Amino acid sequence: MEILSQTQIKSWLPARPKNAHKGLFGRVLIVAGSRSMCGAGFLCACSALTAGAGLVYWALPASMQPGFAAQLPEVITIPLAENATGEIAQSAWEFFPEFCKKYNPSLVILGPGMGKSPLLPVLLENCALPLLVDADGLNALSRQAGWHRTWAQERPGILTPHPGEMARLLGQPVAADEKARQSQVETLAQLTGAVCLLKGAGTLISWANSSKLQTWKNPTGSSALAKAGAGDVLAGLIGGLWAQLGSAEGFSKHTAFKAAACGVYLHGLAGDLAAQEKGNFSVLARDVIAYLPRAFVVAEGK
Repeated sequence: MEILSQTQIKSWLPARPKNAHKGLFGRVLIVAGSRSMCGAGFLCACSALTAGAGLVYWALPASMQPGFAAQLPEVITIPLAENATGEIAQSAWEFFPEFCKKYNPSLVILGPGMGKSPLLPVLLENCALPLLVDADGLNALSRQAGWHRTWAQERPGILTPHPGEMARLLGQPVAADEKARQSQVETLAQLTGAVCLLKGAGTLISWANSSKLQTWKNPTGSSALAKAGAGDVLAGLIGGLWAQLGSAEGFSKHTAFKAAACGVYLHGLAGDLAAQEKGNFSVLARDVIAYLPRAFVVAEGK
């Protein structure tokens, strides 16, 4: 296992040419939110924009759309049909093929705050785009027996479980020590062919580079990030970085890894910077987004 460094992160960050336009920095489609967890998609979308994505679309329950469109005008919000419990309905699938054909999103972030939306298994089965699966998307996978046998290994993907989600995905107890954490993240990477995270203190990232498994540990972050919403921010940050790297270099396992590595490092660094002023007790997920610009500057060595 290797430790991520500031020098590596600086070399992996996406380039921002002075003469660039938004079309060069990718289009992120986020499918997120429900009536009871409406903030998850907001945090994810705001983070993806702050990470530098050119365009961000957020597909959310129709009843939530007017309020969030006003709060986050930089994001293109898309109202979807919802069921009686305020979760995105299965019938919303009809929207996606035509939308993807017309607007050509670069990748999809699926899962934050979606609860048990019946759309989740449909998108997991049918989405052919590069895919980052987080939160309730991972829980939906874990409810499908033998899910890893039907995972599209040829599709570039990123899975971002925390310890409980990892345990459910693998059908194992929650990892009790660092050795078990490494074993679990490497097992998930081998089963899926995806770039896999195991979040927590010293987040781990594992992926198969030319059939050789590599695992990295993130040195940034603290208990200031142990707060609701932090994972939604991380998902948006990684997705926004991957949109840029993939648009420039191609959507592959390699650009997925670089986006994941830069994302966890910057996320932890933003949390550290926020904690320097607010203390470990009082940092909110929205504070992490607010400190991301400073984290980018530090990571770039400026």
